[in-house]
Amino acid sequence: MLNAALLGCYVAGAAAPAQAARPMVTDDARIVEHGACQLESWRRGNRGSYEFWALPACNFTGNLELTLGGTQQPAAGGGHAADFILQGKGLFRTLETNGYSHGLVAGGVYHRDRNTQQEQFGSFYSYVPISASFRDDQVIVHANLGGLYNRDDSTRALTWGIGGELNLTPRVAIIAETYGNNHAQPFMQGGLRIWIVPNRVQIDTTMGAQSGNYGPSRWWTVGVRLLSPAFMR
Repeated sequence: MLNAALLGCYVAGAAAPAQAARPMVTDDARIVEHGACQLESWRRGNRGSYEFWALPACNFTGNLELTLGGTQQPAAGGGHAADFILQGKGLFRTLETNGYSHGLVAGGVYHRDRNTQQEQFGSFYSYVPISASFRDDQVIVHANLGGLYNRDDSTRALTWGIGGELNLTPRVAIIAETYGNNHAQPFMQGGLRIWIVPNRVQIDTTMGAQSGNYGPSRWWTVGVRLLSPAFMR
């Protein structure tokens, strides 16, 4: 299952050109276009295990992006375990070129393990995402600050993240971030993001590790992101 250092941040991203999106953990202060949907999906390879993620999200009302998705991974003793994420995200200010935005995100994670027959809401989280644009959107910086309550072990944590994008061309960006919580060493991740079809189809690949534990904790991801036009207005 997800560890506490990751849980508070592994949530859905927004949909707009040159923005933070999964598998980056630091979220951006933007939401998918009113009446549109997106699907973010990726595979993460860890030492001796893997995770498959799928996070569909839609904006039905104009300022509330709802995400219902999750992850599947091998469970101890064989079979698979799954986490399902239900999340809402709204904005107090919209991001403009050379401006900034901020919002509020809240959600919960539902555990399901077929081997143990465990099914319950295991964690709840909330955080404030902040994004800022520099040099006419060539550089986008994101910051998150929030909290996580993990019911599995009755622990609470302060979660944080700082990330950024350097847009080399309208289609290619370098992405990097560091994130974590107040109970563990920080994590780091970086890679490339490429638009195959501008504002509709995007692919990405990253590599990451935990500070002070680079070898055993190292992972990689390969993902795709699909954005729809507005069709529900």
